[in-house]
Amino acid sequence: MKSLSIGKIRGLQQITNPDGIFTMCAMDHRGSLRSMIDEEQPGEVNYEEMVERKLELCSSLAKYASAVLLDPVYGAAQCISYGALPNNTGLLVSIEASGYTGDKEHRVTKLLEGLGVDKIRRIGASAVKILVHYRPDLKYVASQQLNTVNTVAIDCIKYDLPFLVEPKSYPIGNEISNPPEFAALKEQIVIRTAQDITALPIDVLKTEFPADLHYQKDKLKLLNLCHQLDILSRVPWVVLSAGVDFEVFCQEVEIACQAGASGFLGGRAIWQEAMYIDNALDRVNYLSTVGVDRLERLTEIANKYAVPW
Repeated sequence: MKSLSIGKIRGLQQITNPDGIFTMCAMDHRGSLRSMIDEEQPGEVNYEEMVERKLELCSSLAKYASAVLLDPVYGAAQCISYGALPNNTGLLVSIEASGYTGDKEHRVTKLLEGLGVDKIRRIGASAVKILVHYRPDLKYVASQQLNTVNTVAIDCIKYDLPFLVEPKSYPIGNEISNPPEFAALKEQIVIRTAQDITALPIDVLKTEFPADLHYQKDKLKLLNLCHQLDILSRVPWVVLSAGVDFEVFCQEVEIACQAGASGFLGGRAIWQEAMYIDNALDRVNYLSTVGVDRLERLTEIANKYAVPW
């Protein structure tokens, strides 16, 4: 166990529940949220509409989460200033620009211009998060991505804020048109990625589930994959939802937590259906009933099985 500064310990306490379990809700979506709001013309979705959706999500769900993850463009400052974020819910802020540069087989993460760890700290955030597209087998791109993570990690040490890293795998070559092939490879990609990323001075790994439940249904095999990830991760880890159906995410959270995960950071699996509802009152009603029920159910699973950080 590595030693942590007092500032980082305090930040981790703020984003977990009293038992040290992460029960967090992600709402930092930008490009994917635009596509949910307007599938035909996502580029037409304006600033006000994006802010409105963030406020709805945060005011409906934040009080049931140990922390929420918000973006710095449409979410964090707005949810604080409108009083949508309760004062006892932790706040994570994402530092990366939306999307990626490079082509879809060589994805490179860029940091958001005009935003640094110092500014995220001044917002009052408890932690910093970065999403990095990552393939351990693409050596050159992987080293670029690790350099970016390391740069932010050093700043997080300087400013005493916990740092969460979210690596996302993606298909290349023949895998793009062959989902079963990518699903089979993904198991080891996710595990090797955990090993690479947690070798850096980060604090929490926000990882994909190391299998695709559409193709791999053997519970023992799934537990074994999560155990491998747990052994190779040098830091506490949580599982992300990646937009899977809610029932699938429940299974993933249960298996991951039984194998050593410290909780979850779920987004679309909790609230995505609401974003396709045009009427604002109906959306909020969905979030404050179905969304809250889902978050509470996931929290119950994590509280039962997860390992405190």
